[in-house]
Amino acid sequence: MKTEKQKMIAGEPYLASDKTLTQERLVARKILKSFNESEPDEAEKRKGLLDQLVGKAGKNFHIEPPFYCDYGYNIEVGEDVFFNFNCIVLDVTPVKLGSRVLCGPNVQFYAATHPMDADLRGTMIESGKPITVGDDVWIGGSVVICPGVKIGSRSVIGAGSVVTRDIPDDVFAAGNPCKVIKKLNL
Repeated sequence: MKTEKQKMIAGEPYLASDKTLTQERLVARKILKSFNESEPDEAEKRKGLLDQLVGKAGKNFHIEPPFYCDYGYNIEVGEDVFFNFNCIVLDVTPVKLGSRVLCGPNVQFYAATHPMDADLRGTMIESGKPITVGDDVWIGGSVVICPGVKIGSRSVIGAGSVVTRDIPDDVFAAGNPCKVIKKLNL
């Protein structure tokens, strides 16, 4: 029988109120509090805290505080990734970003989701769908990326977009819901 954590990471329905998951969120919140309250010149302290929090990060992963996430261990980023102020990652399932991904302020990755059926939702069951972002992607400020979305390499997502479906490689996409506006000439 799977644990609630195993179900969560697999994207299956799970109970977030599970004791283990509750404790792991508390640990993440404490690390985030230290990170978010750190001084601007405490680069080594910030790096150490991110090393404790994030599942896998390549060289030159930089986050401007404040930053928020559920667990941290389901976040995987490549090299030279930048999150501007106030980014959020609801990482109940894997959230994977390639290398050289730039995120504007207030970018939000929502891998977490809830049932559409009100009765089932009332049981406090949750689930998640992984999010994947390719290499060399620029995500503009205040973009919301919904559960299960894949964003292709070298694409640009316009500020304020709500990404509800997959976006291919090499395009500029924007809007609510986000749609391809044009193919990028490379």
